[in-house]
Amino acid sequence: MSAPINVRAFFAPDDPEACMRFYEGHSKLLQIYFGIHKITSGNVDWINHKNTVVVIVEDETGTKTYGGARVQIADGVLPLPIEMAVGKYDPKVHTDVVPGSAEICGLWNSKEVAGMGIGSLILSRVCVALTSQLPVGNVHVLCAPVTVRGAKRVGAVIDTSLGNEGVFYYPKDDLVATAMIIRDNHELASADPSEQALIRDLRANPNQVRTETGPKGTFEVNYLLGLPQMVP
Repeated sequence: MSAPINVRAFFAPDDPEACMRFYEGHSKLLQIYFGIHKITSGNVDWINHKNTVVVIVEDETGTKTYGGARVQIADGVLPLPIEMAVGKYDPKVHTDVVPGSAEICGLWNSKEVAGMGIGSLILSRVCVALTSQLPVGNVHVLCAPVTVRGAKRVGAVIDTSLGNEGVFYYPKDDLVATAMIIRDNHELASADPSEQALIRDLRANPNQVRTETGPKGTFEVNYLLGLPQMVP
């Protein structure tokens, strides 16, 4: 991709139009590739949720969406997607989600940027970096098999206290999901050292332009990750 892409973060109610582009792109991807028409991280309740941060990957004009992810903070108002997804299989998840918990969820990228590392590397890294701007301690993640490795790279470990050593059959009986958690989102002791350095850099400089290298070569990313201060 020759033109730079924007990776932008905002609180969901601040940009309803971008939220709808995110929702439509995510829903289309789930239907095309997995035949899934309903998934807990794919509903629309979060669009008006003041404690959901949206990360969106866009073209320079801000009109074409290539992917995204969300960081949803547990607030007793909107359950985390992991609670809704696996709570009926293991109610313990509800006691694990405490004030200060959050979840990285709804991660996806479009076919146009497949293989660039947008979903597997950049979005995971950005979401973890953003947690330093939020009142967040534990960070939950419910991973498809293809995303477990990327989650480990940024500091998540399998939450063996849930399900069958962290594993659930979700969202369908023939699909597997792994519950993972980051318990030290500031230190990230379990993250790869190279990821620790990149996350620290994004935390120190949330608005920056970087040349990133993915499996398909290099591309320029304009990071716009500075969030307004949260209002209680």
